[in-house]
Amino acid sequence: MASQTVNGKAFEYALLTEFYERLKNLTSVSITKNEPYKTAKGFFDEFRENEQDTFRITASASINFLIDIEPRLSNKISKDDILVLELVSDKAGQTGDVRDVLIIRSLQNWEIGISAKNNHRAVKHSRLSQRINFGEKWLGVSCSQNYFQEIKPVFDMLTNLRAKDKSTKWTSIKNMHQIVYVPVLNAFKKELLRLDKENPNLVAENLVQYLIGNRDFYKVIKGKKKVEIQAYNLHGTLNLPFEKVKPKAKIPKLKLPTRLIEIVYQENSTTTLLVSLNEGWQISFRIHNASSRVEPSLKFDINLVSAPHTLFTNHIFVNR
Repeated sequence: MASQTVNGKAFEYALLTEFYERLKNLTSVSITKNEPYKTAKGFFDEFRENEQDTFRITASASINFLIDIEPRLSNKISKDDILVLELVSDKAGQTGDVRDVLIIRSLQNWEIGISAKNNHRAVKHSRLSQRINFGEKWLGVSCSQNYFQEIKPVFDMLTNLRAKDKSTKWTSIKNMHQIVYVPVLNAFKKELLRLDKENPNLVAENLVQYLIGNRDFYKVIKGKKKVEIQAYNLHGTLNLPFEKVKPKAKIPKLKLPTRLIEIVYQENSTTTLLVSLNEGWQISFRIHNASSRVEPSLKFDINLVSAPHTLFTNHIFVNR
């Protein structure tokens, strides 16, 4: 996990500095050297020179493309119209904003954000426990008492195991999947379906917004010898023209789902639920224990399995 974070932060830094290098001759641009910037720079500086080059070249390839589809990056209305580049603190993610890099023109009242990923596609890591009201936290509608009653025996058992001996390992629980994972997943599944039934149109939409963020953004995924750019244009704020300058490619608006179709276990799995929604959205929820020692909470690894066919995606191959 640590190396994932280090790589991710180094890539954010590479994106920020490559934006600066690419745009400084086209427009007035400045970098906000805040704490997240210093942290990311520190990680980047630890890499060997050839690895830094790979980060830079990958970032550069994605930026050339973004300049084509976002004319406001390189076009200003006056000399006071400064393009500000900044990295966002990780705390923003807790409020549903998944963007890592912000590019702002306050004079144009315009900003775009980028979520930078290094070989990695998970969208959220959320917890379940006896105290966590996932309905309220994720969807804005509260879970029922029935749900809490249903998960109580499992979390009580985990609390007791931990109280007896803090060093108890998960591996000491025989049939852990049947005793822990399956009952919690079944309760979660039942509750999600109930919430959807009682709040039609709301739950499906809020679930996707919770997972991929409440602000439009580009996701830039650095892979091996390629970079993938996805445009999450939910509210239509991406891909805007600048006066008469139009973007070189059209990015459609993404439709949010309006209803939950089904929730099933992934084939041959006791840990993963697949949630299918209309408009082509499908999300997987894989439950796991976050640490090796028993604790009264579980973690979800949440991934977007499929998005609407209107999700704009571009692959750029990088010569490295």
